[in-house]
Amino acid sequence: MLIRTLLFVLAACLTASGAVAAGIELPVPRQTIAPGTEISHQHLIERKFPGRTAQQFAVSTHRAQLVGMVARRTLLPGQPIPVKSVEKPMLVRRGEPARLEFREQGLVIIMQVESLQNGGAGNFVRVRNIDSGLIVSGRVQEDGTIRVEN
Repeated sequence: MLIRTLLFVLAACLTASGAVAAGIELPVPRQTIAPGTEISHQHLIERKFPGRTAQQFAVSTHRAQLVGMVARRTLLPGQPIPVKSVEKPMLVRRGEPARLEFREQGLVIIMQVESLQNGGAGNFVRVRNIDSGLIVSGRVQEDGTIRVEN
């Protein structure tokens, strides 16, 4: 009787774990993606992995998390894509000129600055005013300008 009960419990556990680990569809590269490449829908396919893959490892689970991002390292075909291996495209590059905007109560000041950091949309970066040498921080906008707010 005890053995029969143990077998029943073991079978129930295997069935339950099989249902949980049945699988999850994850986006993976169709071919090798080199660092610096912007990821598009054509670069990705779906592949089935055990359900616990996304829970154990920090990998991207949806195409929307990847499309438009840039690979930070080489991404191998058929392998899940770690979240930390992609980043937003850099709109502002260190050492390059950029456009800074200051807006307050209808007043708009636009000036040329030199970026001291790389940054994508939404990132805060430090920049230096080319004329005065003053260093300020601002948020990178979608169009690549840097907005400073008071």
